[in-house]
Amino acid sequence: ILDTDFAEETAKSTQAQIVEQASISVRAQAKSSDEQVLGLLGSIGGS
Repeated sequence: ILDTDFAEETAKSTQAQIVEQASISVRAQAKSSDEQVLGLLGSIGGS
């Protein structure tokens, strides 16, 4: 069995989780922005 650097592996895992959560947040914000633009265009076209 090889030695495992638990601190290093924990840091890598934490970094991966942060990147994943940031990605999810960016996608959610982009979707929200798209919906806002479509809403504005819809309100302009409907008036």
